[in-house]
Amino acid sequence: MPLPLEGMRVLDLTNVMAGPYCAMVLGDLGAEVVKVESPEGDGTRKFEPQVNGESYCFAVLNRNKKSIVVDMKSPEGREAILRIAARSDIVIENFRPGVVKKLGIDYESIRKVKPDIIYASMSGFGQTGPYGKKGGFDIIAQGMSGIMMMTGHPGGRPAKVGIAMNDIACGVTTLYGILGAMIGKLRHGSGQYLETSLLEAGLAWSIWEFGAYFGGGELPTATGTRHRRSAPYQAFRSQDGYVTIGASGDKLWKIFCEQVVGQPQWLQDPRFARNPLRVKNADALQELIESILTTKPTAHWVEKLDAAGVPGGPVYTYDQTLADPHVLHRQMVYDIEHPRIGPMKTLGLPLKSTGDLTKIRKPAPLHGQHTREVLQEVGYAASDVSALLERGVVMETKVAA
Repeated sequence: MPLPLEGMRVLDLTNVMAGPYCAMVLGDLGAEVVKVESPEGDGTRKFEPQVNGESYCFAVLNRNKKSIVVDMKSPEGREAILRIAARSDIVIENFRPGVVKKLGIDYESIRKVKPDIIYASMSGFGQTGPYGKKGGFDIIAQGMSGIMMMTGHPGGRPAKVGIAMNDIACGVTTLYGILGAMIGKLRHGSGQYLETSLLEAGLAWSIWEFGAYFGGGELPTATGTRHRRSAPYQAFRSQDGYVTIGASGDKLWKIFCEQVVGQPQWLQDPRFARNPLRVKNADALQELIESILTTKPTAHWVEKLDAAGVPGGPVYTYDQTLADPHVLHRQMVYDIEHPRIGPMKTLGLPLKSTGDLTKIRKPAPLHGQHTREVLQEVGYAASDVSALLERGVVMETKVAA
C-alpha cells in the first residue's frame, strides 16, 4: 500500500526549524521533498555536534529529503527553481516577507508555471500587519505571544519553553494547512496560497489562557509545574527527585488520599473539598503532599499511583526519557544509516497506524547530494547541468562509493 503523499513533490525553500520540520513530516507521509539550499547551506548544517563533518541536529530534522544547491539570486538559478516548481505540487518557504518576490519565486510567479500549486509561507509575524516586514525567531515569538511570562516559577524571570515551541507550532500549523489545501484541491481542483507565523501559531495553542482572559479578565502568570485550573496536578518532590501527579477530579482525589498516600483525613479538610478550593490552596496542598512523598523515592510512588489508577509518572532527564523501555518499545528512537555519519539515531514516528501512513525511508541528504539528479528529472540535459556546475549556479556533493 503506497504512502498517502507518494507521487507528490514538495519544493522546500526553507531552513533552520519551522519549515524543515513541516517538510520532514510531508516526507514521512511519502512526498518527494526537494530541499533547495544556498551555496552556504541550511544554517543548521553548522550546528554542533558534528560527526564526520555533518551536523547530527540537521540530520535528525531533514530525513526523507533530497538536497540541491542553487544560487537563487542568479537568473539561471531562478529559472531552475521555476522549472522544478512547474513539476511540483507544493512549495514551502520561510524567508523574511518580501524576499521571495525579489527573487522572483513568490506565489504569483510560480502560479504562472504551475496554476494549481499549493504555496505555503512561514514567517515571524505574517506577511501583513505592522510587523509584517519584521524578522523573527522562536525566542522572539515566545516573548511576544505571552508564553514566556506564563512559563517558569512564580516571581522568577520570564522563561522560554524548553524546546523551540513556536517554531514547531508554526511547522505543524503549516502542515495541516497544506494537507487541508490538498484536500480542497482534490475536491475542487484548485491550489491556493496560505501563510502563518511563529507568533500566531504559538498564540493559537494558548486556548485556556485565552478563555480565562476574555471570560474573567485573568492574566496568566508563571505557576511552575502547577495547572491553573486543577489541583493536585503538578510535579511534587519525592525522596530522590520529582513525581508528576494528576489527581484533580474528586474521584481521583479520593483514591489518591486513600490508596496512594494513606491520608483519608485530607478528604475532610474544607480547604481541599473541591477542585477550585484545592487550586486556591495549592501552597498548603503541596506542603502536605510533599511531606509524605519525600519519605520514599519516585519509583515507589509511581508504582502506587499506577496500582491505584491515578495518572502519574517520573520527571525524567532527557537521557532517561530516551532509555525508557516504553519509549523504546514505541520505537521513538530509530536506527538509520547516514552516508557520512554512518549508523545514527533519529526520532521515531509519533503516529502509529493500521495502514501505510508514515515511514522513515532515507537519511538526511548531503549538501547538494541530489542536484544533478533533480535537475535532470525536470528536463535539464546532463551537459547543461555540468555547465551550471562550472559557472557556480548550482553545486553538488557526491556520496563516496
